[in-house]
Amino acid sequence: MTTEVRRLRNYINGEFRDAADGRTIDVINPVTEEVYATSPLSGQADVDAAMDAAAVAFPAWRDATPAERQKALLKIADAFEERAEDLIAAESENTGKPLEAVRTEEVPPMVDQIRFFAGAARLLEGRSAGEYMEGLTSIVRREPVGVCAQVAPWNYPMMMAVWKFAPALAAGNTVVIKPSDTTPASTVLIAEIIGQILPKGVFNVICGDRDTGRAMVEHPTPAMASITGSVRAGMQVAESASKDVKRVHLELGGKAPVVVFEDTDIAKAVEGISVAGYFNAGQDCTAATRVLVHESIHDEFVTALAKAAADTKTGQPDDEDVLYGPLNNANQLKQVSGFIERLPAHAKVEAGGHRVGDKGYFYAPTVVSGLKQDDEIIQNEVFGPVITVQKFTDEAQAVEYANGVEYALASSVWTKDHARAMRMSKNLDFGCVWINTHIPLVAEMPHGGFKKSGYGKDLSAYGFEDYTRIKHVMTSLDD
Repeated sequence: MTTEVRRLRNYINGEFRDAADGRTIDVINPVTEEVYATSPLSGQADVDAAMDAAAVAFPAWRDATPAERQKALLKIADAFEERAEDLIAAESENTGKPLEAVRTEEVPPMVDQIRFFAGAARLLEGRSAGEYMEGLTSIVRREPVGVCAQVAPWNYPMMMAVWKFAPALAAGNTVVIKPSDTTPASTVLIAEIIGQILPKGVFNVICGDRDTGRAMVEHPTPAMASITGSVRAGMQVAESASKDVKRVHLELGGKAPVVVFEDTDIAKAVEGISVAGYFNAGQDCTAATRVLVHESIHDEFVTALAKAAADTKTGQPDDEDVLYGPLNNANQLKQVSGFIERLPAHAKVEAGGHRVGDKGYFYAPTVVSGLKQDDEIIQNEVFGPVITVQKFTDEAQAVEYANGVEYALASSVWTKDHARAMRMSKNLDFGCVWINTHIPLVAEMPHGGFKKSGYGKDLSAYGFEDYTRIKHVMTSLDD
C-alpha cells in the first residue's frame, strides 16, 4: 500500500504558492520513516515576496485599534478550538507525538496563549504624561517594531509558532514565519486557519531549509528576527542581524539542573522528574535531564529513577499508554545515540541506552549515573529521553554544579526547606526556577534564559513588550 504524498505550499499575501523555482523538500514521518509530504524549498524570490507582502500590510495593521487586533486574535483562538482535531493530526504526523499528548498538553495552552495576547493587545500603555522640564510635556508611546522574521523549531512546531506570531500580531506587527524543514505541516495548516481571519499580508508562511532562514534574517525589510533553536543557529542569526542592526529575540538551548536535596520525598520527586525529563522524548529546552542528587540519597534515588524509566513507554501516536513518541528525525536519533556511545568508562547506564525497534526514530527512556561535571553529556544538550545523575555533597557544590554549564534557561529545586529553596532560587543562574515541580508554564509568566540560552522573553507581558519599541514625544506648552 502506497501512502499518498501531500503537497504543502507557502502562504504569501493571502494565497498558497509553490516555491518560485519549483524546488521541494521531502517531509518524513518519524514514526514510519516514510515520505508523507513535500514542502517548498523557498529561495530568495519567495523570501522577497513574503517580506514585500508583510511590508505592504504593516501600515494598516499597525494603525488598527487594539480592540480590532484583539478581536482578530480571539477569532483565531476560537478557530483553533474548532479545528483542534485537524491541528492535532497534523502535529502528530509532523512529529510522531502521541495524539493524546497533543490534545491535552498543547492545543489547550496554545488557545489560552492566543487569548492572553489578545488581551495584551489592549494594554499598550506607557508611563503617565508629565512635565519633567518646565513648559514641556513628555509622553511615551509604545509602537510595533514592523515586519518580524520568525523561525520556529521542530520540537514544538505548532506551539512555538503561537509563541511567536501571537505577541507580534497583538502588538501590531506583521509576520513572516518559517517552520522547520522537518515539521512544516502544522504551520501550513495554521496559515489556512488564520488566512480566513486576518487581512492578506499580515501573516505569511514560507517553508524551506537553513538557507531560507538565513535569507529571511539577512533581508533588509524585517525590523526584528526571532528564532527558537540551537545555540549555533542563534549565534548565526545574531551575527547576521548585526549587519543592519536588527532587533533579535533568541530562545536557544538548555541544560536544566534538577537539584534534589536529602529531605525530598523521593517517590514524588522521581515521578515529577521522570515525566519532565521524558515528555516529548526529552526534546525540550527545559526538560529535566540533568539531575543533581545529595550523596546521602543518591543510590536510592537512582534505583527509583531507573525503575520509573523502565515503566515509561514510547510508541505509536494512537497508543494512549505511551508518554512520548519518536525523536524527530534521523539526525537527532544519531545525535542521541552518539552521546551514549561516547560515554566515559566511569559512567553507568542504569536504564535504556538503546534504540527501540528497527522502524521509526524511537529511543528508550534512559538513565545514566556516575558522571563527572566536565563530561560531554553533562556539558552539552542531548535533546533526547536521557536523564543524567550526579551526586553532590552540600548546597554550595550543588550551586556550583548547577551553574557550571553554558546554558541558563530553566532549573528546579526539590526540598522541604523553604529557606534553602529561596537561597537556591536566588543563586541559580537560570531564567526560571521551579520549586518541587518542573516544566509547568503559564501564559502570564515569562519564559527565557541567560548566557548561551539566549535573550528576550516568550509569553507574558514581557514577551509582548519585546515586540514593541519605545518612543519619547515631548511637546511645548507655549502657544
